[in-house]
Amino acid sequence: MLKTLINELVEKWPELWPILAAIAVILAVVPFLGLYMTFIERKLAAYVQDRVGPNRVGPFGLLQAVADGLKIFLKEQVIPDHVYTVLYFLAPTLSLMTAMFALVVMPFGPVPTNYTGGFRFIVAPGIDIGILMMIAISSLSAYGIIVGGWASNNKYSMYGAIRSCAQFISYEIPLGLSIIGVIAVAGSLNIEHIVDAQSKSIWDWNIFWQPLALLIFFTSALAETNRLPFDLPECEQELVGGFHTEYSGIKFVLFFLAEYTHIVTVSFLTALLFFGGWSCPGIPSPSTPEGASLTYMLLGLLVLVLKVSCVVALIMLLRWALPRFRFDQLMGLAWKGLIPLALVNLIGVAIVLSLDLPKHLLVVTAALPVIAAYYSATQFNASMAKLNSERSVLSKSRAMSYE
Repeated sequence: MLKTLINELVEKWPELWPILAAIAVILAVVPFLGLYMTFIERKLAAYVQDRVGPNRVGPFGLLQAVADGLKIFLKEQVIPDHVYTVLYFLAPTLSLMTAMFALVVMPFGPVPTNYTGGFRFIVAPGIDIGILMMIAISSLSAYGIIVGGWASNNKYSMYGAIRSCAQFISYEIPLGLSIIGVIAVAGSLNIEHIVDAQSKSIWDWNIFWQPLALLIFFTSALAETNRLPFDLPECEQELVGGFHTEYSGIKFVLFFLAEYTHIVTVSFLTALLFFGGWSCPGIPSPSTPEGASLTYMLLGLLVLVLKVSCVVALIMLLRWALPRFRFDQLMGLAWKGLIPLALVNLIGVAIVLSLDLPKHLLVVTAALPVIAAYYSATQFNASMAKLNSERSVLSKSRAMSYE
């Protein structure tokens, strides 16, 4: 039996080694990225706030992330007496596992649609339901937060977990609706095919005819990753530390690494679905014989990394540009704002495709958020004026009663 297994492995090795190599790249790069994204975020925060930032350990402070990682690994593992021990340890592991599993169908470099032998920048190429699988797996990360909040046996942690559950459910709807138009035009749920459909020219990038979908997707993705201004599950002013109040040391690092892995996933999806992925003027598609050469594959990888880096930087800068929402505002934005806009965008895509109209007519949908924001501001100002008039009448009546 062992001999048969070895023979099968030898036969399957040409197909197996590219998968193992891609898994090794992800397992090696993602923790390193999570370690240094904290350093990059601290540097960006220092730039925004006119500070220096970390600069003591190593040249330009580049070894600060390594020092922080070593420090947190060597910290004492504090386990509160009141927690449910099994679930308490399971929660951070579950969060990181789901975050890593979502990268299985994520192309992190140019991938030709006609697959041949050799290394490919993806673990599982050619998955026909790739984008659906990724969203489904990513949504499971909410369970790690919910289990962590429950296992902590702490009311603040539990409130954070409940908030997270409500937030995930609410923002998954506009997130899914926003990419249906992209899927409909590409005619596939395969991420590689979606990128290939944008590779003809820069004007075929989905940003130029689906700006509203990009806005909805990016906003919903921020909420899914618990980033400001949507970090209500760990709102320090109300919940101490939120769902991870009782976590410290390496257990907290796993939660932190899962969050940054989600940021990388969201940034890759944004670049792949709306900004042409690895396509760029002057670089042929990897599906062509010329584009499949090593030089153009490395150029495509560089282009994709640059696009992803810009999205990551934007996510980090938004932390210092926008205030945190109240929870009722957060839920209202999803159900009263993003979901209706996503449905309108989806109707527009259906009309354009069914009547065979130029898809760039959908650019006019970019005016919808402006109109919605103007209407909301008008309603808010009217309600505030009414409230102020009622307060003035009440204060006058009280003054007369005192006299």
